[in-house]
Amino acid sequence: MTILDGSLVPFCIIGEGSNILFDDRGFEGVIMVIGRRMSKTRISGNTVWAEAGTPIPRLALEVGAQGLTGLEHAVGIPGTLGGLILMNGGSQRKGIGTTVRRVTCVDRNGEILEMTQAECEFSYRGSRLQATDAAIVEAELELGSGSAADIKAEMEEIVASRNARFPQNLPSCGSTFVSDPKLYATIGAPGKAIEAVGLRGWRRGNAQISEQHANFFVNLGNASSADILWLIALARNSVRDVTGVAMDCEVRYVDVSGEASPAHIAATARWGEQLTSSSLSA
Repeated sequence: MTILDGSLVPFCIIGEGSNILFDDRGFEGVIMVIGRRMSKTRISGNTVWAEAGTPIPRLALEVGAQGLTGLEHAVGIPGTLGGLILMNGGSQRKGIGTTVRRVTCVDRNGEILEMTQAECEFSYRGSRLQATDAAIVEAELELGSGSAADIKAEMEEIVASRNARFPQNLPSCGSTFVSDPKLYATIGAPGKAIEAVGLRGWRRGNAQISEQHANFFVNLGNASSADILWLIALARNSVRDVTGVAMDCEVRYVDVSGEASPAHIAATARWGEQLTSSSLSA
C-alpha cells in the first residue's frame, strides 16, 4: 500500500468481491485481493483470532465445531471476514460487530492500527471502518459457549433457508438494499417493498430484479453495471414514492478511479430521482 500510494497508482482493496459492482469501463489500477493466503485462524477458549481473508462459511463451521456460538447467522454468507467486518454483515438482522473485540488494520503509510469494538462504531450494515483508507488484516472475536451439535443443526437450518429463499443459480451481488427499521414499520423488508411496487422480475438488458427474491438483482448473462444501477435507481425511487423511505444499498460500487461507495449514490447520480415504475408506465 505504501509503495502504491507513493507512486500515485490508484488501487482498490477487496476480499472476494461478493457485494461489489465494478463500473463497466473497468478500473485502471491495482486491485489488492485479501484472500486465502491471509486466512489463518487461532482459537483459545472463547477467543478467536482470524485473518481478514478467512472465508466466512469456513470460519463459522470451524468455531461451531468447537462449541463456540455467535457466528451461526453468517454461515451461508459468501465472502471474507474482512469484508463482513467492514460492513458489519450478517443475516437474520444480526451483525458480526457484536462479536468483535479488536480489529487490526494497515493504513496507506504502512502503520499498524488497532481498533476496539467501540472505536469501530458498528451500526446496522455499517462501521466507521468504511470511512477510513485502512485495510483490515486481522480480527479478534469473542464468542459464546454452546453445544456443537445444536450449533451445527442451527447452521444447517440457516443454510437450507437461504438456499430456498435466495437465487443460487445466477450471479448477483447479494442483498442489494439495507433493511431499514422505518421501512419495516410501514411495509416490511426491502424485497417485500420492491414487490409491493410491482418490480419483481423487472429487467433492463440482462440485469433483472430476481423473480425469487426481489432484493437480489441478478445477472442473466453479460449484464452491465449501468443496467444494474438503473434497476437500483428504479427500485429505490419507486419505494421512496410509496413509503417515504429512501433505501440505502449494501452493494458497493467501484468507479473507474477505484473509489468505492454505496451503489445507490452512483445510481442516483446517473439516473436521477424521477425514474419510477409509475413514470415509466405513464
